[in-house]
Parts: sequence; C-alpha cells; structure tokens
Amino acid sequence: MLEKCVRDQWSATDLDWSHAPPKMSRDKEEAVVQCFTDMAGIELLAGALFEVQRDKTDDPTLKKIFATFVADEKRHAVVAARLAKYYDVHHYRDYSESPALTQFRPHFLALARKASPEIANAYITSGELILDVALLRSLDDYVDDEMSHQAMELINRDESRHIAIDFHMTEYYSSDEYLEILRSRKRPTPRQLASGIGALARMMWHARPFLQQVFIAPMDRTDPSGRRIKEAFKRIQLVMRKPTVARQPFSKFMLGTQALYNHPVAGKLFGPLLLRALGADDRAAKFLFAREELEKSQQMTFEELAEEAVAAKYS
Repeated sequence: MLEKCVRDQWSATDLDWSHAPPKMSRDKEEAVVQCFTDMAGIELLAGALFEVQRDKTDDPTLKKIFATFVADEKRHAVVAARLAKYYDVHHYRDYSESPALTQFRPHFLALARKASPEIANAYITSGELILDVALLRSLDDYVDDEMSHQAMELINRDESRHIAIDFHMTEYYSSDEYLEILRSRKRPTPRQLASGIGALARMMWHARPFLQQVFIAPMDRTDPSGRRIKEAFKRIQLVMRKPTVARQPFSKFMLGTQALYNHPVAGKLFGPLLLRALGADDRAAKFLFAREELEKSQQMTFEELAEEAVAAKYS
C-alpha cells in the first residue's frame, strides 16, 4: 500500500485546464461553484484528520501512508478550489464555505485529538464513505463536464486507497490486540473523561447541520433519487455491526441510539433528540440494509468490505 501511495501521487498541473467551461443555468452554476467551494474545505478537514492519525500511530509504515494521505487531501483541496473558479463563469455572487462546515471543523478536530483513536477513525471512515461513494460521484455526474471528469478520476483513485486504510484501521481498533493495549493503559482521570465527553457532545451537536448543509442538501440536487447517499449510509451501518466493532462502547451507544430512533414508541417521543445525538439525517438513522445483506457482511473480512464499498461507487 505504501508503494502504491507514493507511486500514485499527482499534481493539479497534470490536468488539462484548457477546456472551455460548459454553459450552465445560473442556478446550476451557483450550485456547482458552491459544491466545489465546500469540497475544498472538506478535503482540508480530511487532511487535518489524517495528520492526527499520523501523529497518533506508532507504526512507521502507517505514519508514511498517512503522510501521503495528507498530501492527497491538500492536493484535492487545491483542485476543488480551482474547479470552483473554473466554473464560476459569470461571477453571480461571492462564494465562501458553508457556515455549518466552518462551525463543525474545530469541534471535530478537537474530538479527534482528545478522543480514543477508534472514535475518530469511525467518523473518518464514515465521512470518507459519504464523500467517496456518494458526493463525489454524484457531483461529477451533475456537472457532466470533461474538466470535472479528469479531476474526479484521479481524486477517486486516491480516495479508494483511503477507504482501504480506513477499514484496516477499523479492524485494528476493534481487535483483541488493541483491546489489550487499552486495558494496559491508565484509566482516564475524571477531568480527562469529562473533557472527552464534552468534546464528543459539542462535535455531535454540530454534526447534523454540517451533514445536512454540506452533504445532504447538495446530494438532494445532484442525485435526486437518493440512491448513492443511502448506499453510503448502508455501508456505515453494516461495518458498525461487525461483531468486533459492535462491542466497542462508542458503537454500542450509536447502535443503541439508532435502535431507539426506529422503535415505534421511543422514536416518536424522542425522535429529534435522538437524531441530534446520532448527528444524522432521518435517512441515515433508518435501517437501510436487508437481513441477507447483514448476514453476508458478517461473513466478510474488512478488506472485502472495503473492496465492496469502493466497487459500489462505480455501480
């Protein structure tokens, strides 16, 4: 994987920017430019999260892999920002990243730095699945332009590597080996525990508006059928139900909260509060998998789940 990460590096200048932008309606041009503006911010956030993972791991090979991921995400941000300018033909208005992204970023990064690595990895994996399986592909289809196709082909190639490592880390953080490492560590002090819970609560409070404004709303436009976003959410639900993942305290909380949301009585009484706790949209909180899909995923390795998730974005 490290060899592939190094070999497959590229530059924004490798793209052919000489193509003329396509003609778009005002509404579509504004939507496309805003999407790429937010994409630049999302990619920078992902890069910062990979920096945290790089700094937290003791494995020298993983450190190098995460360093290439940081470079990937910074490059993606540069390309996204350049695409925003490329499609901003008429300069109908000034563009800046969505407020929910700006407000979410510091709380997410604070959680990633303070919380246990498995919690940060769970959110990183979920974000990468939504970005890769759903948003990037749907945005590219919506733009339907050679310049976007060029960029997205290379970005998707990078993101496929990221998903492979995300699932690898999920497997590691849910393993017996890692649980033994946790048991050997000092228990957090009450102050440290309170600080971590506070960071998690603040992040989850801002997660739902971030998801809605930056992912769901653009997806409602670029993929009105909702097929891709549901596919991404389904992948997240299935990996969280892998037996070793489901036994983790954070997974138990999320799965329990989702079960309450789908309960005929508790869901009606506490639905909005439970959605806020999940940091999710209604479509993400509902059960999206069939029993046969769950049974199949339980038998699959994490590597096979990653390969299937990558394949799903091209289906």
